[in-house]
Amino acid sequence: MANNITSKIAADSDDVVFLMVPFPAQSHLNQLLRLSRLIRSRGFPVHYAASAVHCRQAKLRHEHDTLLLNTSGITFHELPTPPFNSPPPEPYSSVKFLQHLWPSFEASLKLREPVAALLRELSSSPVDTATTRTRTRRLVVIHDNLMNYVVQDAASVPNAESYSFNCSSTFCTFCITCQFTGKPFPVVELEPQAIPTLDNCFIPEVANFFFMQSQFDHLKHGTLFSTCRAVEGPYLDLLAQTTHADASVDKKTKQWAIAPLFPVTANDEEDKAHPTLEWLDKQPPNSVIYVSFGSTTTMSHEQIHELALGLEESKQRFLWGLRDADRADIFNAESTILQLPEGFEERMKGVGKVTRDWAPQLGILRHPSVGGFMSHCGWNSCLESLTMGVPLATWPMHSDQPHNALLMTHILKVGVQVIGWGERDELVTSHAIKKSIESLMASSEGHEVRTRAEELGKAIKQSVEDDHTWELNSFIAYAAR
Repeated sequence: MANNITSKIAADSDDVVFLMVPFPAQSHLNQLLRLSRLIRSRGFPVHYAASAVHCRQAKLRHEHDTLLLNTSGITFHELPTPPFNSPPPEPYSSVKFLQHLWPSFEASLKLREPVAALLRELSSSPVDTATTRTRTRRLVVIHDNLMNYVVQDAASVPNAESYSFNCSSTFCTFCITCQFTGKPFPVVELEPQAIPTLDNCFIPEVANFFFMQSQFDHLKHGTLFSTCRAVEGPYLDLLAQTTHADASVDKKTKQWAIAPLFPVTANDEEDKAHPTLEWLDKQPPNSVIYVSFGSTTTMSHEQIHELALGLEESKQRFLWGLRDADRADIFNAESTILQLPEGFEERMKGVGKVTRDWAPQLGILRHPSVGGFMSHCGWNSCLESLTMGVPLATWPMHSDQPHNALLMTHILKVGVQVIGWGERDELVTSHAIKKSIESLMASSEGHEVRTRAEELGKAIKQSVEDDHTWELNSFIAYAAR
């Protein structure tokens, strides 16, 4: 990836410093750390501020990713956070939203004062010891849009600018914006009643949390979106029109679509041996469906049993990442071994592999043996899959996932449904799972969605490889102007 645009600015990079303030959930921590790595690679000082638990979690998971560089050169600040509960996930809860993480989300609101202190520290003008003159130092604050409240004091720092970072799909953000504002939903591919709503994707506390964060939206200087125009160009334009129609928002607010934030091509020096990749090396091209539901999904024993049977009955090769959902504090919890049907792994030897470790998802999706991805449709997973040209079997659970699933299946047409959102409260049977796998991996429909996914993957990679069109470079040049 070229970075000619920022090279001249970075040569005097001590005049500009970046501060990252992530939201304490794995997908949010990960994306801002990936962005930190890219900005640091341009030569700028980068600081990453979160609780001690979440700094440690971000670094641990980042270093386990075989296709990402390490975090050297990034300064981590472990912010004091009040103790929070870390209960286990509830697989039999009637609400699939990650309620067990809510205590850590609430605790994040207590970070305002330590973040304000860090802002003052980082923005203080350093003295040039060679000339004894004081230099003006710009502080660029990039914060998760769910941390608007926490970073509000950046607006009172004269040499600071804050930019919110949106970890969700722009399509989801646009849908929720329409719902909040009561504006019509002008997407012809979908009937308005087909759009998931806040009350069936989130618990009420989260809707209130969103509203509180939105009260500080006007303080930001711009917005960064974890997407690219090749995927969501129309929704970026629609969202910009909706935002600028609001008289309370500064019409000068800028936006950049800066994804993907991960390497789009392999680098042999970055690859490390991993049992899952070694197993994939022995499989034919496009023959394996990768099954993974992210870090916030928990399934009942009955649902795991049905999924196992569906995989077995499909007679397709599979790689299944089987893990329980994260707790708020991943270092203070006993690991739960999720049980499979008796004899399942023995019967599947040579056909399928189950891994209970943290798997290198980018390396898996990039592998030529992988021809499909059964996913919860977290936005990280969707974007990684699309960039690698891998079509999806969509099985949304909560949050932005139902919107993302619709984007994959009904708009971009790069996926097939395991279930629709209207079926979310039902046990998904082995027959339905088998049918979706066969549709994706062994049918003419599957061939068509794979072709579209491959074409979209090429467009995404091209947007990054062209130094002058990748909006990340445009943002860095603007922020460090």
